[in-house]
Amino acid sequence: MSEHIHPGTAIGHVKLRVSNLQRSIDFYRNVVGLTLLKEDSGTAAFTVDGKHEILLLKEIPDAVVRPRRSGAGLYHFAILLPDRKSLGLALRNLIAAGIHIGQADHLVSEALYIADPDNNGIEIYRDRPRNTWQRDKKGEYIMAVDPIDWDDLIEEAGDDPWRGLPAGTIIGHIHLHVTDLEAARAFYVDVLGFDIVAHIEKSALFISAGGYHHHIGLNTWAGVGAPLVPADSPGLAHYEITLPDQTAVRAAVERLQAADKQVRYDGETAIVADPSGIELHLVVSG
Repeated sequence: MSEHIHPGTAIGHVKLRVSNLQRSIDFYRNVVGLTLLKEDSGTAAFTVDGKHEILLLKEIPDAVVRPRRSGAGLYHFAILLPDRKSLGLALRNLIAAGIHIGQADHLVSEALYIADPDNNGIEIYRDRPRNTWQRDKKGEYIMAVDPIDWDDLIEEAGDDPWRGLPAGTIIGHIHLHVTDLEAARAFYVDVLGFDIVAHIEKSALFISAGGYHHHIGLNTWAGVGAPLVPADSPGLAHYEITLPDQTAVRAAVERLQAADKQVRYDGETAIVADPSGIELHLVVSG
């Protein structure tokens, strides 16, 4: 790898295809806790701060919902909360909603896992302080899938009412099913310039910018060679990679073009597909 991607790189909004827009609006507003920013002609946008879009939905008429791990595309997108109390409040609301909740203590974070009505995976998590994250002898972050202290997390919420996701909530990372892990590594690490921060031997890779525990997860758990989930099915339409300024965007685009990757533009947004066909947008943050 000749260059690192800018350390201020992050994940921006995520756009999903859904089969029933009104059902999804109810779910993301009442179960997840996002605020509906706008709705128009089969699309919806959600926010936390009332200004910036964090999640976009597009209804696909007559779409057939596929089982999870049925192709390359979304494994989950991850909503990062600003503190542990907010995670406790979210957990309490998820329990009240009566949906299935997975959970894991990853050492660097505590995470809850759910799926929307179209089987789009969602993680809701909080980070532990960065100075507590540990690395192994290879320099990779030590992560685990230990059980969360469920009762302690609920106790952390106290008696405060749940009012949806709080200010400071962002998309912390995205985790993707890919067709070929080595091709994905070459694209995201060698070309775009992300750093490898952890891996699961031969099946998953975790990459980041600026020393974060991971901005993107890549796995072949849907099967090596799995085709991209088709555009007429629910799933991931695209996701954003945000960079601090146009100079950083241009640098990333130049590396893509030098590697013979096809980049197109929609205004100032640079659009490219990864080796699995997953569409990503490079934009200036904010």
